Amino acid sequence: MKPKYFAAALIPALFATVAFAGEYDAIKTAAGAEFFDKECHRCHAVDADRASYGPLLTGVVGRQAGTFEGYPYSEALANAGFVWTKGAIRAWMEDNDALVPGTKMRHVGVSDPTVQDFIVTYLASISE
Repeated sequence: MKPKYFAAALIPALFATVAFAGEYDAIKTAAGAEFFDKECHRCHAVDADRASYGPLLTGVVGRQAGTFEGYPYSEALANAGFVWTKGAIRAWMEDNDALVPGTKMRHVGVSDPTVQDFIVTYLASISE
């Protein structure tokens, strides 16, 4: 096959891949919202109009740990000195007591890495 014909045949496949990637992210985000509702929503809100026991998680990805204004953090989390990255959130879901010893959040534990990935994808989508 001549290079120009190969390139012409490849372009639609590339567009399909990009479209699929966007659809895949949308599916992960929707699944993450469902898992968040099941695993996290009893203590955390993502809507500032809803009262919650824990700090609001809208905008959590990229936020300095222990800094959501008005929330009474434990001294351990207030002084943790890290930013909530996707990896830090996954580690927190896995075992928050190991990540920040002395935190006041009781360990809920989301050990399934796929569920963690979906929840982190959802939280990232509401942090942009």
